[in-house]
Amino acid sequence: MYKDSNTKSHKNCYLCIHIFKYKMPNFLDTHIPDTGKPRVIIIGGGFAGLELVKSLRSADVQVVLFDKHNHHTFQPLLYQVATSGLETTSIVYPFRKKFGKQRNFYFRLGEVIRIDATENILETTVGALHFDYLVVATGTVTNFYGMQDIAKYAFSLKTIQDAVALRNRIIKNFELALLAPDDTTRNAYMDYIIVGGGPTGVEIAGALAELKNRIFPKDYPELNLTEMDIHVVENGDRLLGVMSEPASIKSKAFLEKMGVTIHLKNKIIAYDGNIATFQDGTKMHTKTLIWAAGVTGKPIDGFPKEVIVRGNRLKVNQFNQVEGFENVFAIGDIGAMITEETPNGHPQVAPPAMQQAHTLAQNLKNKLKGKPMKAFHYADKGSMATVGRNRAVVDLKNFKFQGFFAWFVWMFIHLIMIVGFRNRFLVLFSWMWSYFSYDRSNRLIIGNLGQEDYLQLDKEAKEKIT
Repeated sequence: MYKDSNTKSHKNCYLCIHIFKYKMPNFLDTHIPDTGKPRVIIIGGGFAGLELVKSLRSADVQVVLFDKHNHHTFQPLLYQVATSGLETTSIVYPFRKKFGKQRNFYFRLGEVIRIDATENILETTVGALHFDYLVVATGTVTNFYGMQDIAKYAFSLKTIQDAVALRNRIIKNFELALLAPDDTTRNAYMDYIIVGGGPTGVEIAGALAELKNRIFPKDYPELNLTEMDIHVVENGDRLLGVMSEPASIKSKAFLEKMGVTIHLKNKIIAYDGNIATFQDGTKMHTKTLIWAAGVTGKPIDGFPKEVIVRGNRLKVNQFNQVEGFENVFAIGDIGAMITEETPNGHPQVAPPAMQQAHTLAQNLKNKLKGKPMKAFHYADKGSMATVGRNRAVVDLKNFKFQGFFAWFVWMFIHLIMIVGFRNRFLVLFSWMWSYFSYDRSNRLIIGNLGQEDYLQLDKEAKEKIT
C-alpha cells in the first residue's frame, strides 16, 4: 500500500517542498496559504472537478483547483460553436466567477507535471504543493490510435480553441472554394469527412447538413451547394453504438434524409490534408477531416504502471480511490471502476462524472469524521443525441423515443446543465433566434485568415497550368 498523507506531518511535507525549491532556484511558489485545514487538491475543472468543488463548499477543508484553462467548458455544445450556432462565451464560464464566494476555494492556472506519492507533493508549472487528498479529474484527450498523419491534419473537438479552429476552417473553405482553379479543388474545400458515428460525430454531421441546406445557399449563391458532400465513417455496424438499436436506425434515417452519406464497417487509415484513404481502398479528396472516433486518458507522471489500464485510465476501487492509494482518487473519464457490471469502467460522459464527484465529496467528509465511506453506484438515467432541427433520439431506462419531442427534451436537459444563468440565457436566445429565423449569426473567422491557405491555393493553380 502506498503511503497516506495523513501519516506524514505537515511540517515534514513543507520541509520537502523547501528542499525541492533549494534544488531548483528558479522554482515558482503557488502562494497558497496553510490554513491548518486538510488540503484537497483537484486536478481538472471539467464536469467532475466542477461538481466536486461545489459539493465541498461547506466542508471544513481547503479546496485547491488546478487547470490549464481559467474556465469550465460545456463540451457537449462545442459542435454548435464550431458550426456557428453559438458564441464561444455562451459555453465557457470562469472558475473564479463560479466559486468567487466559496471561502475555502483556491484556484491556480497551471499544468500538473507529476505526483510524488511518497511525499504527497504535487509538482506543477506554477510550483509544488503538499496535499492531504488528491483528486484526479483530468478527463480525456483525442485518441488518434497512433496515426500521426491523421493527428497532424485532422480536426478534433475537445476544447473551445478546437471549436473556433474548426469554425474558421469551415468558413474559410467556402471563401477559398470561390477562388478554386478547378472542380476537384473546389469540391475538396466543400466536402467533409467525419470519422466516428457516436453522438459527437452524428451531431456535427447534422449541424453541417443544416448549414448546407439552409445557411450557405444564402451566403454563397455563386457556389453550387449540391456539390457539398458530408460523409460519416463508422467502424462499427451502426451509428450511436452505445444507444439502442431504434435510436441508431432513426439517427441514420435522419442524417440520410438531410443528405449525409453514411459509411458503416469502414474506417479512415490515412490522411495527408488533401486525400483521405479508407480501409476498403477508397480515396476521397477533402480539406477537412473531423476526428470524433475516440478518446484516451493522459495520466499524470508518478503513478505506477500497474494502475494504468485500458484507455490510459486510472484503475479505482468502489470508492474511486486509485488502486494502492488511500488518499488519491480519480473521478470522471480518467477513472476506471472495473467491476462485473462495468468491465470497461463507466461511460465517459458527464452524468457518471458528476455523480462520482458528489459521492466522493460525501466520502471525504465522512473520512475526516472517521466514518465509513460509501461505495459508488451509478444511476444511469439514459442517453441522447440530436440530429439537427426538430430531430433527436432519446433512450431512457424504460422509455425510448425519437423526433421533435426528443429534440425538445435534449434541449431542456442541456440547457439546465450549462453553468451560469447568463450562459443559459444566451444559449436559449441563440436557439430561439436560429429556430425562427432559420439563420446562424456567428459565422465568423476569428484570427488571421491564414496566408498558407492562399499559398496552397496558388500552388495548386500553378500545378494545373503546368
